[in-house]
Amino acid sequence: MTATVIDGKASAARLREAIAAQTARLKSDHGLVPGLATVLVGNDPASEVYVRNKRKTAEALGFKSVHVELTADTSQDDLIARVRQLGADKSVHGILVQLPLPKHLDETAVLDALDPAKDVDALTPVNAGLLLSGRAILKSCTPAGVMLLLKEYVGDIAGKEALVIGRSPLCGKPAAQGVLAANATVPMAHSRSKDLPALARRADILVAAIGKPEFVKGDWIKPGATVIDVGINRVPAADGKTKLVGDVDYEAAKQIAGAITPVPGGVGAMTIICLMQNTLIAACAQNGLLLPQF
Repeated sequence: MTATVIDGKASAARLREAIAAQTARLKSDHGLVPGLATVLVGNDPASEVYVRNKRKTAEALGFKSVHVELTADTSQDDLIARVRQLGADKSVHGILVQLPLPKHLDETAVLDALDPAKDVDALTPVNAGLLLSGRAILKSCTPAGVMLLLKEYVGDIAGKEALVIGRSPLCGKPAAQGVLAANATVPMAHSRSKDLPALARRADILVAAIGKPEFVKGDWIKPGATVIDVGINRVPAADGKTKLVGDVDYEAAKQIAGAITPVPGGVGAMTIICLMQNTLIAACAQNGLLLPQF
């Protein structure tokens, strides 16, 4: 018996419909159009694709889409000035600075220049602190997608043991806070944790966010566990091209897990739509309106 495949594309499509409906109501009832600004520095091909997909999704939902494209040699001061200019624009409710930035730029300083109320990636220290204290309005997009998938496919996770492998501020740490807020027991692990396979075998819910292709092996999985694979890694394929794989050995894990996310088509499908959800929430919060419920 193989695991249930958690269909992130289908879940994202349902959330997309809900956001589109609430966006239309926001416009008709209040004349308010959510505005998302994307900032791209340089010409990294992967970043260009990510930003293009985010802009297309925003426009399809009826959002205002603003795009700022800067050359790779843009100075720190110029980038921060543009970020602050967007922060002062009342028609822009969410700002996303596409990472990584060129090496001569200080990502921390750029994120510190973001207005936390418009930080729809939830990377500023203010939003990280609000998440830790249980008061966050804007939550990091990939972990938010993880929690939505768990809610849909697992339901109540109170009392379950949920291991998060990875400690990045973009995913690992906020994912751990998310499952903890849902009353799961949450040890955190990372690449230097001792006897990581033994820790993983205890987990009812295993979230892999370590950024290493097929790092988590099938025999690490507790029988019947739910496996959420956040990793997106490009590796050589048999035909000489490349393919996407996650942080989990999918073929082996699906023989043991109760449910598992594929790569692609799992968590990644949720990330962009959760960014749109944050933008809609930010637009309502900045205009003193009731926050949408999903």
